[in-house]
Amino acid sequence: MTAAREAEPVGLPPALAPLGGLVGRVRREDLSRHLTPAEGGRPSAVLLVFAVGDAGAEVLLLQRAAGLRNHPGQVAFPGGSVDAGESLVECAVREAEEETGLDPAGVRVLGTLPSLYLPPSGYVVTPVLAWEAAPSPVAPGDPGEVSSVHRVSVRDLVDPAHRLRVRHPASGYVGPAFAVDGLLVWGFTAMLLSSVLRLAGWERPWDQEAEPVDAPAAPSAAGPAAAPPGPAA
Repeated sequence: MTAAREAEPVGLPPALAPLGGLVGRVRREDLSRHLTPAEGGRPSAVLLVFAVGDAGAEVLLLQRAAGLRNHPGQVAFPGGSVDAGESLVECAVREAEEETGLDPAGVRVLGTLPSLYLPPSGYVVTPVLAWEAAPSPVAPGDPGEVSSVHRVSVRDLVDPAHRLRVRHPASGYVGPAFAVDGLLVWGFTAMLLSSVLRLAGWERPWDQEAEPVDAPAAPSAAGPAAAPPGPAA
């Protein structure tokens, strides 16, 4: 695997400039008041990688295969468990390459955001924030694990018409969600994405008191794509 390169915020294109001030400034409570790390949690990482497309800033998301035991069909960031001897950044980039075909040579890592603990799974998830200097073609690496890969525009994500609230079928947790490009983004992924969009100054006003809809029923067991069991930021 070709290593991703560290990047200075000054290298960001104008469309992604709001990301430059997040690393080192964002506190855990900015992302969630509930998901605090616990000692002994299993380390994992997800890659929040942005690029500039025809519609401006966009973020990479994947949809998990329908046949998976945990979280079938759910939308998530690329990511997974940290292997022995690798860093959080290496894990996030490796998983993104394996799951989506993302070329690490074009990835510029800005840094990590505060880690979050997912009680149902025991994972401590560290978001790795990055951008692509040279966006590469992406597609599912293993169709048995990933059904589709999407570059979703920030413009569409922050459109109030695409925002809603979703209730987790098992825990009753109600959190932000996105209905965009034929995808329903909810749970941990939507909570983290919503927080980053807000902290970057991209969020537009939307009805955060709207009556929640029920999310599709899915196994609640472990994995970084899991929905948090309590209130989020």
